[in-house]
Amino acid sequence: MLEMKNVTSIYEDGTVALKDISIDLSKSKSIGIIGSNGAGKSTLFLNFTGVLKPKSGQILFRGKPLSYSKPSLREFRKEVGIVFQDPERQIFFSNVYDDIAFGLRNLGVSEDEIKIRVEDALKRVEAAEFSNKPVHFLSHGQKKRVAIAGVISMDNKVLFFDEPTAGLDPLVTKSVEDILLSLSNKQEKTVVVSSHDMDLIYNVCEYVYVLNQGQIIGEGKVEDIFLKNDLLKSSGLNEPWLVKIHKNLGYPLFKNESELYEYHNRMKNEQKK
Repeated sequence: MLEMKNVTSIYEDGTVALKDISIDLSKSKSIGIIGSNGAGKSTLFLNFTGVLKPKSGQILFRGKPLSYSKPSLREFRKEVGIVFQDPERQIFFSNVYDDIAFGLRNLGVSEDEIKIRVEDALKRVEAAEFSNKPVHFLSHGQKKRVAIAGVISMDNKVLFFDEPTAGLDPLVTKSVEDILLSLSNKQEKTVVVSSHDMDLIYNVCEYVYVLNQGQIIGEGKVEDIFLKNDLLKSSGLNEPWLVKIHKNLGYPLFKNESELYEYHNRMKNEQKK
């Protein structure tokens, strides 16, 4: 549905942020974009979502070059959404319900349908209890969930999440992780995540692109990428803890901790026999 082809993006001061980038989002329903600070991840997301226009190359949507006219972008954003790292960037109203309803009202959705969608989105991010709460009374984590609910309510086909767990406590981080997994696995949305949290990327993504100084230096299945020591070191990235256990303790490479615990318990039971 959405593809970046030979895109170069240059800032106003002449800095090359992205250089000849090609990314095909049809390779998986859950894609990670990883790289150190300044690698170009946020700029890549802004180009993918039509907020920025590349200096050269194309963003292809349904096989056709993205048009940057207002009517075209309006239609495009019915299917492609983004959750920014800072929730303050996309929360505009003082009331939680009205903020989530904002995008739907702009599209002319009926109030009855808006009520259904907003309430459903709030339930899915476990935020129903502060539906009518003033936004300025919310914590950072609560604002993050409101921002996610706003995008979920739009029912986009492709969703970009820029550092979705940054600044969140472990409990809320786990909640966001579950939301990302549900969107890609159960609802079959295409979820694209950038993060410095390699455990999050490993848990929720199936395919990964490695970005370094504005260039793609590696791509592949998440299990394969995180076994490439030289690639990770050159990009300033850490190994997920499950990969470390695999390499240092000789355990099989598990995709999540539940698989590890099941394996460990099975081995213990076999030893008792």
